[in-house]
This record gives sequence, C-alpha cells and structure tokens, in this order.
Amino acid sequence: QYMSGFGNEHVSEDPRCPGALPEGQNNPQVCPYRLYAEQLSGSAFTCPRPTNKRSWLYRILPSVCHKPFKPIKEGHLTHNWDEVEPDPNQLRWKPFEIPKAPQNKLDFVSGLHTLCGAGEPRGRNGIAIHIFVCNTSMLDRCLYNSDGDFLIVPQQGKLLITTEFGKMLVEPNEICVIQQGMRFSVEVFGETRGYILEVFGAHFELPDLGPIGANGLANPRDFLVPVAWYEDRQVPGGYTVISKYQGKLFAAQQDFSPFNVVAWHGNYTPYKYHLEKFMVINAVAFDHADPSIFTVLTAKSTRPGVALADFVIFPPRWGVANNTFRPPYYHRNCMSEFMGLIKGHYEAKEEGFQPGGGSLHSMMTPHGPDADCFEKASRAKLEPERVADGTMAFMFESSLSLAVTKWGLQTSNSLDKSYYKCWEPLKSHFNPKCK
Repeated sequence: QYMSGFGNEHVSEDPRCPGALPEGQNNPQVCPYRLYAEQLSGSAFTCPRPTNKRSWLYRILPSVCHKPFKPIKEGHLTHNWDEVEPDPNQLRWKPFEIPKAPQNKLDFVSGLHTLCGAGEPRGRNGIAIHIFVCNTSMLDRCLYNSDGDFLIVPQQGKLLITTEFGKMLVEPNEICVIQQGMRFSVEVFGETRGYILEVFGAHFELPDLGPIGANGLANPRDFLVPVAWYEDRQVPGGYTVISKYQGKLFAAQQDFSPFNVVAWHGNYTPYKYHLEKFMVINAVAFDHADPSIFTVLTAKSTRPGVALADFVIFPPRWGVANNTFRPPYYHRNCMSEFMGLIKGHYEAKEEGFQPGGGSLHSMMTPHGPDADCFEKASRAKLEPERVADGTMAFMFESSLSLAVTKWGLQTSNSLDKSYYKCWEPLKSHFNPKCK
C-alpha cells in the first residue's frame, strides 16, 4: 500500500496500533504505546520552508541502540577517482554479469560496483554511478547512506525494499529514491541487476516546468510513498546495520530489527515512481526540443539552471517532426552523459547497446547515432511514427566531469573496446553542386 504525492506532508500509522501518532505535538513527555520519538532531518533546521525536509518517527527502540561501528570491506564500492588515468573516449559496456548464486552469493550491498563519479561526500558536492548485481536477499542486515541519496533503477528482477517508513515493491520500469540516512533492506527473487545514481549535497526534486505550464513530465501525484509497517523482532544472533560514511562501509551490531517504526509523519520519505506515468512533451512541427524535456528528477547545483545530476528517460512516444532528422543529432556537450537501457532497443544504436549495459560520453566527447541509424533516418519517409515502443532508455546527466573506476575500465570485463567502430562506416555525402 502507498500514499501518493511528491514531497507531501504525509501521516501514517500501522493499523495494528491506532492512535500511535501523538496529537498536537511531535515530542510528548510520554508517546502513545510508550514509543520513542525520533526526528530524521534531511536538511538544515534553518532551510527555507520549501526546502526543509524532516520526518518524525515513533519507534519501539531508537536507532541509537547499537554497538560501535567498525570498518568492513567495501568490495568494488569506491569514491577514489584517481585509480586509473582519465579516459576521454566514448565508452560502452556490455551487460554487466550477474554471478550465479551457488558460486558467489551477493546481496544488494556486496553487489555494489562503482562505475564512475566525481566530487566527494565530505565536501557535500558530487555524484557516483553504481551498478548493482545480486542474487540473494539481505538477511538480518540493512544499509543507510550517510553520504547522499540513492536513485535506484532496477533493470532485471524486482526489489522488495523494507524501509523505516514501510515497504516498497520496485520492478523494472519503476525507480525508487532512498534519501540520505534512511535505513533499508533489499529482498530479491533471483538474479537481479540495475543502476544507481548517488548524489552528495542535494536532494532530487521535480524540474521546474516554465512555459510548459502547470502539468506535464512527471506529475507529483504519481509518486508513491510507503505506509507505516513495523516488526517487533528480536535478533539474538545480531542484526547488522551498515553505514556508508565518507565513501567507506562500516557495520554495527544490534539485537533487534531497525524496522520498528509504528507510526511516522513528515515530508522526508523514500518514494517510488513508474516510468510509464511520464507525460512526454515533444516537437510537433520541426527540429528537436532539447532532451531536458525528458527530465524526471533533478538534483540542482548551486549554479542556477545547472544540475548536479538529472535523471532523464526516453520513453515510447510519437515522432511527427517535418523535414527533420529524427534520431538524436550529433553532439558535443559540456555535461557528462551516462546512458543505460532497461529494456528494448535504443533508437540511435539498435546494435551493441543492450539492456543491463551502459555508455558514457564525457565532457565535449562527440557522440551521436551510428552509421546504420544515420543512413536509414536520412532516407526514411517522414510520416507519424511510434518511437521507442517496448523500450526504456535513461540518462544520468551531470555538470561534473566523471572519472571511471578501475572496475569500470578493467575488472568488470564488460567494456566494449570496439564501440568506436560503430561510427567508422560514416562517409562523406558532400557535393558542392547539390544544395
């Protein structure tokens, strides 16, 4: 079950404990059912009201009841952007391999692999792009990210995510956002893979619509927030709470489930969104509108109009532009563009770019449709046509210059070293006598 609305002031109680929310105040001397009151703040206390984020949680035991944190191995999770030399080339990855469970059991945390990023969490400015591959559920352990927000894009396999606010089932073609500091555990149902955009120092918000008006793109009512659900469960063998802090992983032990929140209220919550709900805006006369019209969520930087990171999708739609080369045009950009494919075939590169893989076009590195796409689109009869049916591609776009990790360039064994060849067949059609 879910409540709807992006950034709303939500109120939720587990129906097993009616009246668990205090009336008229946040922190009474004695809470109903003798619960503990705990505030989770996602912004500074003094932020302006439109950007002030906090929720009050009413729980069986407060989250402070744990043993000291101790370092654990990070595996392939990193924020070291100097592992290998910079690479300005167009990069493309084949689908990232999911290990088989009997050989190598990986849950969501142990299956995190950092592909690229920039900045660092201590300065509260930066992003990281991770790939997750897993084949087993998190058992008696949870994760919270002290560094920033996770935008999770499952590509294969559904995720049952238990949070302090309740449960969310997130399937491919849906996304979810787990914001900074929220504890969560991930249950999977077989071999599972997906993408994560992590942002430090900003939260995701809906983009401003400007001349589009009041409606369009991702509508606020289509974002879903879980309802309160608690478990009063003792774990004598020890429950592990994992903290991602300054790019490192730390673990602490406690003897009870952290998902013991009986009721909560506030506007700082996890949420999910189905990408089919996106209201596409497009050109209906000629030429292309900029791909920013496909922005679902944005994390703003301190510079007006410049995003720390945008989450952009390329959903099924109609193409009707007259006298126009309809696929994406050739382009060099002051932004970094990582693309992934959830399902189907991306229109500009029907071969080579596969679901579960990805591509990175770095700052000012040229990119665009492959030779086959260019030739077909240049000769195509221009009539209304469905574009990207059965497909969902997305882009993580950032104003930061992204460094690729050693895992991304070498250890993953997924880098497609022949990517550049898709443009080699392009030939000159120039004829000075033909205008």
